[in-house]
Amino acid sequence: MSLRKNIMVSDMLILASASPRRKQLLGQIGVKPFSISAANIDETPLKAEKPSEYAKRMAYEKAQAIAHCHNEKYVLAADTVVATGRTILPKAETQDDVRKSMTHLGGRNHRVYGGICLILPDGLTRHRLVETRVFMRRLSQGELSAYCASSDWKGKAGGYAIQGNAAQYIKKISGSYSNVVGLDLYSTAQLLKGAGLSLE
Repeated sequence: MSLRKNIMVSDMLILASASPRRKQLLGQIGVKPFSISAANIDETPLKAEKPSEYAKRMAYEKAQAIAHCHNEKYVLAADTVVATGRTILPKAETQDDVRKSMTHLGGRNHRVYGGICLILPDGLTRHRLVETRVFMRRLSQGELSAYCASSDWKGKAGGYAIQGNAAQYIKKISGSYSNVVGLDLYSTAQLLKGAGLSLE
């Protein structure tokens, strides 16, 4: 099937994510999805699954879950994974979660993997995997307690949002900043344009 060119993305794209960060990021490059539909899938990592493989699989399964109901649209999904080595850090849901994550990340390098998946109306699937290295300095006990008492970390992979209060603890990054926020914009734009969607 030959792809039509210059299809307006706002008419055809479904974002398979409830993340307000991803919606905001897409807005930076002029992309307003036709609709947003969060995928309800099992996000349990497989035994011995590498963080990079997990990020790719989650993005694919999220996109696939929504594409089944919208086979006439383009479906975009993403997943963000924070990891040290083969250890995947969970999304922080409690103060205990964030305390453990921030203590673990402090004073060391970690990696943020961004899996991106675009499923086209003809069923063709396109993937990207983006990796960013991040160095977070060690937090004092006072800083850690203050951060845990905030709400900045809730639901965030690894217990922090680089665009939020935790930015003051990030000494350096190597790679895509938007990937750490939740969606690498360069790779996403290339996927959409390559599929014949116009961002203008």
